[in-house]
Amino acid sequence: MKRFMGRNFLLDTETARDLFHRCAADLPIIDYHCHISPKEIWENRAFTNPTELWLEGDHYKWRIMRASGIEETYITGDASDFEKFQKYAEALEKAIGNPLYHFSHLELQRYFGYTGVLNHQTAGTVYSYCMDRIAEEGCSVRDLIRGSHVEVICTTDDPADDLRYHELIAEDPSIDFKVYPAWRPDQILNLDKDGFPAYIEKLGNAAGVRITDLGSLLSALEKRMDFFADHGCRISDHGLYRIVYREGTEEEADRILKKRLQQETVTREETETVQTYLMKELGAAYHDRGWVMQLHYGCQRNINTRAFKALGPDTGFDAMHDESSAEPLAAFLNSLEIRDKLPKTIVYSLNPSDDPVIETILGCFQAPGPVQKMQHGAAWWFNDHRPGIEAQLRSFASTGVLGNFIGMLTDSRSFLSYARHEYFRRILCNFIGELAEHGEYPDDPDALRRIIEGISYENAKKYFGF
Repeated sequence: MKRFMGRNFLLDTETARDLFHRCAADLPIIDYHCHISPKEIWENRAFTNPTELWLEGDHYKWRIMRASGIEETYITGDASDFEKFQKYAEALEKAIGNPLYHFSHLELQRYFGYTGVLNHQTAGTVYSYCMDRIAEEGCSVRDLIRGSHVEVICTTDDPADDLRYHELIAEDPSIDFKVYPAWRPDQILNLDKDGFPAYIEKLGNAAGVRITDLGSLLSALEKRMDFFADHGCRISDHGLYRIVYREGTEEEADRILKKRLQQETVTREETETVQTYLMKELGAAYHDRGWVMQLHYGCQRNINTRAFKALGPDTGFDAMHDESSAEPLAAFLNSLEIRDKLPKTIVYSLNPSDDPVIETILGCFQAPGPVQKMQHGAAWWFNDHRPGIEAQLRSFASTGVLGNFIGMLTDSRSFLSYARHEYFRRILCNFIGELAEHGEYPDDPDALRRIIEGISYENAKKYFGF
């Protein structure tokens, strides 16, 4: 029996082991999409105990605790930090096959040097061990980032954000990694949400534009994109329930938007008309600025209404969505391509059944350049486990060019999530090593090294221009 999560964890062949240890293990990390706080980076928040660092805000971990019947007081409630840690340990030991079992132990190994097992019996010992390491060495945000060999971080920022903390980070010569904002304009598309008119007023105030119609909204967005670009932004991101495409004229979109700004209700069809118009304008603007457009879709959010009202968003009550986006995705990309305004694009679906659809659609819009223009995004959220990552790699390899893939992202609020890059790299090396071992790719160490280094680091650096 193999040693539990030892040096060759997930590396099943000699070729896989060579590729990981020789080529992938020590490469820097480019975290081009995450949800960590620039405020906490600037303030260099110091964590005082492992629960604060490990469980605070991590709805991945909260979900397995709820699945184990643990009361909410030990998850997001007022139980003590040690009690929460103990309850997580009790849930974790039953989570065999769940990636959190691996993530949690990788984090304990890499950040605390603990190589044992966390369960209900060892929770007290592990907690004390981690407390001792924190007391001896400190545990600040910047130390965690540097210790993870992170080179670039792109946070997720609303267009109305003043980017104050990004400015402070950029002015601080002691911060030797790069932190850039990423443009996330989800709220401008939410015409059907109660807070839409209030948000548009907030956006207008940030831009210095009184938004009363479509033209003034587009003007405000241009000003805010210029502001983001001045702060180093080169990536946009859209978190979408589904991809929509409903053609409408400028006059129709203007009429519907005015109607909504006057607090009137709009239909689903009207909402989709404005969403489509705005996405086409944004996509063209990204192209003109050289920004990358990310499309994350296939997520039903806050589906447990009672829990949402009690705890708010991003607390573990989102799920996969299975409505096909094949036709609207193709139509949307084509509408930009026709105008020669299609930006570099990364497409992710939370539903893995969409993988071959994404691959074949993106293959119709590739273009000359140093790195593949249209990218199938990494397995994320409910899919960043071994079977999910392998399935995404297999899909990319089967219908695209895997050596051009830009690789892993954390998509996390936790400063310990960089261990997921190691997890991904191990799975990647095992996948490619297996192809070579089976004679499906030549035993060419230099060619294999270039592929591994490209996917793990080099391709993302070139694609985003870091």
